Formats: sequence, C-alpha cells, structure tokens
Amino acid sequence: MKKIIKITTLLTTLGVLFTSCKKFEEINNDPLAASLDQVQVEYFINGSIIGTQMDPHIAERTFVLYWQCASHQSFQGTSISGGTYNDGWSSDYYGNGYMSGWLNQINSAVQVAESKIASGNVKPYTNNLLQVARIWRAYLMSELSDNFGPIPINAFQGVNPQPASVKDVYYFLLEELKDASSKLDVSVVNPDVVKKEDPVYSYDYAKWRRYANSMRLRLAMRLSEIDPGKAKTEFEAAATGELITDADQTFQISEKPGWDALTGVMSREWNPGRLSATLKNLYTGLGGITSADQLDAKFDPYIKAADYVGIKYANHFSPLTNDPTAAYWLDGLPNMIDPRAYKAFIIPGDFSRGVYNASNPSTPVNDPNFPTGWSGNSNFNSYPSWDQSAITTVHTLTDASSAVVATVDAKFTYNAYTGGDWGAKGSTNNVRADGGSIPRMANQFRNSTNKRIFFAAWETYFLLAEAAVRGWSVPMGAQSAYEEGVRKSFEYWGVESFLASYLSSTNYNRCGTSVSWTHTTEPAATLVMNYVDGYTNTPGVVNISYPTNNLYSNGTVKNDLLSKIITQKYIAQVPWLPLEGWNDQRRLGLPFLENPVIENALPNLPALTSSTYMTSDVKFFPQRLKYPSSLRNSNEAGYNAAVALLGGPDEVLTPLWWAKH
Repeated sequence: MKKIIKITTLLTTLGVLFTSCKKFEEINNDPLAASLDQVQVEYFINGSIIGTQMDPHIAERTFVLYWQCASHQSFQGTSISGGTYNDGWSSDYYGNGYMSGWLNQINSAVQVAESKIASGNVKPYTNNLLQVARIWRAYLMSELSDNFGPIPINAFQGVNPQPASVKDVYYFLLEELKDASSKLDVSVVNPDVVKKEDPVYSYDYAKWRRYANSMRLRLAMRLSEIDPGKAKTEFEAAATGELITDADQTFQISEKPGWDALTGVMSREWNPGRLSATLKNLYTGLGGITSADQLDAKFDPYIKAADYVGIKYANHFSPLTNDPTAAYWLDGLPNMIDPRAYKAFIIPGDFSRGVYNASNPSTPVNDPNFPTGWSGNSNFNSYPSWDQSAITTVHTLTDASSAVVATVDAKFTYNAYTGGDWGAKGSTNNVRADGGSIPRMANQFRNSTNKRIFFAAWETYFLLAEAAVRGWSVPMGAQSAYEEGVRKSFEYWGVESFLASYLSSTNYNRCGTSVSWTHTTEPAATLVMNYVDGYTNTPGVVNISYPTNNLYSNGTVKNDLLSKIITQKYIAQVPWLPLEGWNDQRRLGLPFLENPVIENALPNLPALTSSTYMTSDVKFFPQRLKYPSSLRNSNEAGYNAAVALLGGPDEVLTPLWWAKH
C-alpha cells in the first residue's frame, strides 16, 4: 500500500463534484508531464478498488446505517428508514471517500492509460487496464448516482464538470460498459507483478468482461419501469455476452481485521446486526422446510406449531404498523423457515454455557436456566466485547412506574421488531431494546475474515428471470433462471440438501409469497392463528392478515412471478448487497417493506400517520440521500443545477428518475 499511496500523491486532484472554477483548474493541471514512466495504471486501479471497500468509519455510516437500514436487510435502528438524514455521514462518504479517493483514483487511472497510449509508451496490457478502469468507474458512478441522483459524467476531462441528469448518467454508463468490454483483449496474459495489483480477478480479463456484461444487465434493468425500451435493448444486447454465472466468477474482495479500507464493512461492534422485521416476514414459512429438519434435536422443545403466532403483549408491542405480526412475541422457533435464515442470523442464546466472548472466554453466563452442557453455535457473534448484552436473554416488561409486569426469556426464540417511534410502549419494553433478544448476524460477516461481494452469479440469474418474465429475449427460460439463482444462493450458504423440497414448496411466507414457480395461487386473505395473552396466559384465536403492498400492482398481487423473483433476489443479496435491495424496492416496490411504528408521529415522514400506517406509499420510505452541505457552500450554482435535474427538492423523500413513483 505504501507504493500505491506514493504514486497516488503524484496526482493533486481534489475530485470534488461541482467545484469552483479555481479548484477545477487545479484538478486539470497535468500531473503526468514530469514522469509518465513513473506512474502505473494498475496502482490507481488497485487504490480505487481497495478504497471502495470503505474504512470502518465510512462503512458504518454508509453500508450499515444508510444502506442496510434503508433496505431493511438488517435492523440498525430507524435513522434513514424514518427519513432522518445525517450531513456528516454523507460528507464522509461523498467527499472523503468518493471524491477525494475512489473516483479520483479511477479517473486518474483512465488519464494515465490514455496518456501512455497517446505517447506510445505502452505495454501489452495497457489498453486492457484502460478498459478495466472504465468498467470499475462505471460501477462507482452508478453507486454514487443511486445514492444522490444527478452527478457529473465529464469530470476530469478538461472541461468544467456539470451535473448530468440520472437518465444521462445511466445512458453514459451503459455505453461505457458496452464499449469497454468490447475492447478487452482476453488473450493478454499479465506478469505476476501486475496481477497482484488486482484484488478481484488478478487481471483475468475474461472475468472482467463477464463483470462488465453483468453490470450492464443490472443497470439496464434499473430502467425497466421508466424507460422500458432502452432497458430492453441494452439488456438483450448484454445478455448475449459472457456473464457471471458461477461462484469462481464472483466479484468479491477479501476483508482483513484492523482499521483500514479492507476492514469488514460490518465489523463495528456497537452495531448489533439484528434480524429485521422484513426478513423475518420473508423467511418465515418460505420453502416449507421445518426447523426440526434444519436444527439439532436439542432445539425440538422450542419449535412451535405452524398455526401459532406467539404471545400477545398488547401494552408493550405496538400494532401501529403494517407488519402482520408486530403485536406478538414468538416464544420459540418458527415451525417452518427459509434454510438460509438460521445461517445468516443466529438464534439468541445459541452459545456455549460459560462462553462470554473471544477476548474473555472464561466468563460464565449468569443464567441458571441455561441447558447444561449446551454446545452452542460457533458462528454466534458476541459483539460488543465490552459487556454481556449479546448473551443476556432475560428481560422485563414493566408498567409506567417501572414495576415488572412480565419477564421474557428470548433464549431460543426468533423475533424481530419494526423501527419507528414506539412511544410509551417502547419505554416499558426492555425486550425489544436489547441486543441479546433478537437473532444476530453471523460472526463470519462481522470479524473481517470474509469476502465482500459486489456481484454474484445468483444476481445474474434473477435478472435473466425477470427479463424473461417481461418477454425480453434472453438465453434462459424464466423458470430455469429463477431456480438456478436459488441454487447458487443455496450453494453459497451450504444448504443445497434442502433445494429440491424448497423449489417445489407451495407454502406461503408472511408476505403471501411461495417458492414454487408454477404455484401462483394467491393466498387467502387471512390466516387463523393461535396465540396466548401475555398478561393472563389465556389462549385465543386471531385472524392474521397478509400485508397489502400498495406499491406493487396496487396491492392486489402477492404471489406472481415477479414477486417470487425479487423475494429470492433480496434474500440472496443478504448481507452483502443492501444497496441493491434498496434499489429494487425503490424501482418496483418489492419486496414488501413494513412501515415504521407510529405510536408517535415521525417528523421526517409526515405522510405516515395513525390513519395511513396500514398502506404502503413511497412517501413512507427513503428515496435517496441529500447532497452534502459542502456542495451548496462551495458552488451554489452547481448545486442548484443538480437539484433542478433531480426533479424535486433536495430531500430524502424525492424519488430518483428510475425509481417507482
């Protein structure tokens, strides 16, 4: 990395969008004239790719608190999902990350390569490095635009950068991917000294071409609802090329412990990584695989009947959301659940008695009811290491005077709760607020020893399946592509043994969607479920309604082919691609995301009220990030031009051009 940093310092560009003319002139000073031989394209590409992994400071704010929260791929508090915006977080991501580093470096790679080619100072792989830089730049620009909206497409090209509309950005990126992939010479073999500068593919250009073509599928599909003609043309053309179709072609980058850009994006210990209510609803019942078939027999006493919804604590769990089971606490494990659920989010209490955390493994668990000799899950994550919150499963529900009303043991249960403002119910509910009560993201994603995935084979197949459903010309049938996408996801999680039964299942999840491709029967309006009153222990029966997703087909459809595809795509992308989960929800209104609890009004979601909380509306979900204040402060004219192209105010709730309106 020292060598990369030294080379990078040769470029004095600041790379800030919409900069003043003075700063722009500084950006365009030729940094190469003195020693073109000394700067190598591969160093800049390496620096940009590694930097984009985000150091823990930026990752926590962007990947976790923005993307995972907005997409509901894990529960990280309300923040952006409640319309809240943090200018400091966005400034760190936009200015300190993208513009002073990642995009700056990759634009420098393009400049250096073009200068070498123009001067004749080339090596056999120089042209290929230029195309790789263009491909990676296309990803970076798509990520930036998907967060903020209009951005420049002509920065670092010798003219004052002006913001372009989201439409123009996407048209530019699609052309860049098409042209760059066509100009890759996959027969070129690099020396080892060059290969080691590519942390993704070691400059296997055939794989870079696959990535470019698959990225083109992703970006083309983004336009499906707003510009279907362009989407179809671009998608069909890209689909004729070689794509990411297997695990060894995955665009992924190894993480490592520490504190730098390669440290895991989910490694900060104070983020508990809880299961979200969205995932709970999508997982539960989906695929018809029983918990008993998935878990060791020691869990059998905790598995509940299929028609049991849980304990109702009416004074402590808010029903003011369209999450269908929000008012109930499941005092055990679901009868049937998607087999990836227990792999991704570990059951509360599933750790060995006497194990506290990695730094202090001999600290005993203060729980006399813990099963003797229990052999826990080695993938259980015990963050934070400085207290016992992760392994404390017994909590209380109190009244307004703090007197205990009920004691709840969350050990060997599987619950999630909805964000929002819980009012008085929240202040007396100590179960909801504690990290040891909710399934926690597996340790393999928290300890910086995994590989962060940017594009995997399952996404290619789900994109092909969606295109086929739309009637576009693609090389696979819709059902075959859909089932292959599920297969690739199951292979990643190591649950292939359940695949055949899973793919044939007609069981509905809590959103009313099943797995079987040929099963498109809509669910009944309600489920008759048993419950127990938590204060009196009186059993009861209740009709649980499947949620109405007004954002998709006006709420009339829950189990059509597109609902199946996006449900599976969303689950497969957990936990590495929350931005894509957010993108699909903004584009299609799929999958179903529950509204925040509205015991008290949420000031940043004014349209969400006690009268509207049972409906789904774009006004209830974040649509973008506001531009950092530094843009307006440094160049008000450029900022105003960007907002004008946005088509609405610079607010979190203003939809992007391609998003569902």
